[in-house]
Amino acid sequence: KAAGHDLSTIHSVASFFVSRVDTETDKRLAAIGTEEADALKSKAGLANARLAYELYEQTFAGDRAAALLAAGANRQRPLWASTGVKDPALPDTLYVTELIAPNVVNTMPEKTLEATFDHGVVTGDTVTGAYEESREVFAGLAAVGVDFADVTQVLEDEGVEKFIDSWHSLLTQVREGLEAQR
Repeated sequence: KAAGHDLSTIHSVASFFVSRVDTETDKRLAAIGTEEADALKSKAGLANARLAYELYEQTFAGDRAAALLAAGANRQRPLWASTGVKDPALPDTLYVTELIAPNVVNTMPEKTLEATFDHGVVTGDTVTGAYEESREVFAGLAAVGVDFADVTQVLEDEGVEKFIDSWHSLLTQVREGLEAQR
């Protein structure tokens, strides 16, 4: 606002990958191979997203957010990405029906959207009551030896590489298209 911007025209999301977190974490749990590790399979993605939502709530309950909102700013909204289920043993609507909360955006693949319309059971907010359970998942991961900071670093590195590759591919296509028109 101090720079002369109309805060009401700025919209944004904070993206959180869900199934990718489970895929990477589950590989590590399978390598550990204990009963305790097996019991944590396919729980890290939901737990991570839910705790991110808790932080979102805390952030927008603070004085800084209140001042920005009063000045016309919009809330940055959490966005659940990578919500297509990769593990066929899991319900195909898991990352939709288990991550419902106010002000959330879910970018689901068409197949997941169709499954949700067909047989997804929406029971209301499935996030805000699950913070303690989510913390227990992370305590369990640490107890069996999964370094979640390393999980997220690997995923960040892979994600950045994919975006760089996509950007280079786009630049090549644009350059070739422009050259073809000359």
